Amino acid sequence: MSKIISKNPTARHNYTIEDTIETGIVLSGTEIKSIRNGKANLKDSYAAIKNGELYIYNLHISPYEFGNIYNKDPLRDRKLLVNRREINKLVGLIKQKGYSLVPLSMYFKGNFVKIELGIGKGKKLYDKRRDIAKKDAEMRMRKNIDK
Repeated sequence: MSKIISKNPTARHNYTIEDTIETGIVLSGTEIKSIRNGKANLKDSYAAIKNGELYIYNLHISPYEFGNIYNKDPLRDRKLLVNRREINKLVGLIKQKGYSLVPLSMYFKGNFVKIELGIGKGKKLYDKRRDIAKKDAEMRMRKNIDK
């Protein structure tokens, strides 16, 4: 059973997600307490490989109210815990095919915080319009069926 902490609202709108990976994340004690209070935001975050390790950037975790000197920078780079084989696979995908690593959601799995990363390509503007039109048409059909 997993409890969702935060979702990235724009990820599936801006990217065509083809595969997902579950990763762990390295956090400090005050960051965990702040996450348990629901103070995390994935909106502008992204993941990248630096020096053979996977990092997440722009993940905003608000400082813990009672953390004083132990609080960390809310937007600091955080290391993601992934198997070496998976990192090598991701490096190949990113360099050859132009994929991006996009955080989709953050959730608790047991006592651990996990991040679901999506591997996808950026959508063009016309693809986004097509998706919006398709959702609108489905919503209209559902409304007509309910009447």
